[in-house]
Amino acid sequence: MTPLPDILLEPLAKSALLEDLGRAGDLTTDAIIPVGVRDRFVFAAREPGTVAGLDLARLTFTLIDPSVTFTAHVADGDRVAPGDRVATVEGSARSLLTAERVALNFLGHLSGVATATRTLVDAVAHTPARIACTRKTTPGLRAVEKYAVRAGGGSNHRFGLDDAVLVKDNHIAVAGSVTEAVRRVRAHVGHLVAIEVEVDTLDQLQELLLDPVHAVLLDNMTPETTAKAVAIVGGRMVTEASGQVTVQTAPALAEAGVDLISAGWITHSARCLDIGLDHSTG
Repeated sequence: MTPLPDILLEPLAKSALLEDLGRAGDLTTDAIIPVGVRDRFVFAAREPGTVAGLDLARLTFTLIDPSVTFTAHVADGDRVAPGDRVATVEGSARSLLTAERVALNFLGHLSGVATATRTLVDAVAHTPARIACTRKTTPGLRAVEKYAVRAGGGSNHRFGLDDAVLVKDNHIAVAGSVTEAVRRVRAHVGHLVAIEVEVDTLDQLQELLLDPVHAVLLDNMTPETTAKAVAIVGGRMVTEASGQVTVQTAPALAEAGVDLISAGWITHSARCLDIGLDHSTG
């Protein structure tokens, strides 16, 4: 995995810490832990999964206290089993205890996204199809959630409204037809901007093929209809399937021959991976 630069991650960690520290800092830790006490804690997996978010966890500690040592024992994208050590932090006990919840929030959530992605990637591994995320991300966390998707073996869809065109059903409804929507897009965007069009029926697909674009999104089609659509496209556009994608339904969609399968739940509904931070005795 190519890590995201710290300059992109720091505002996220800083904002989360400010939210947690509030106006008076960590009342509990400051009352119980004397200044100068040093300690060590270990992040350990409590269930199987795929890790993501180590750099955000590290930054959470070092923003509180630059002298804290954060040692990763695995890398983002690695699979872990229950009991596996993920990372060790060492330094001022006050600093470690103040930062622990924010670090765990980031690490658990992003590892959950990576793990959810990996379940779909594994489900279609017998085919060439790739798993992709969507823009259904937590506000403010899109870059790191999409990074976590990559850690889970998935691919990224567009990052925002400004880096590619995706003509959806409501755009087509307002424009009046697939053909008119595509005509307006071509007149508006530059030649380097990729265009994808969502279609709900094979009739819409046939209309789109009168003026093919870069990619077509086959929305909420059965595996049987998806296979027909792939055959109709005949390699002239990238094919993407979406809608009601689960671990159970993804294999049949992949076997229908699509290039991509996109799922929103791997970011917006991924369950946190259970990772604990426990006091180290050695």
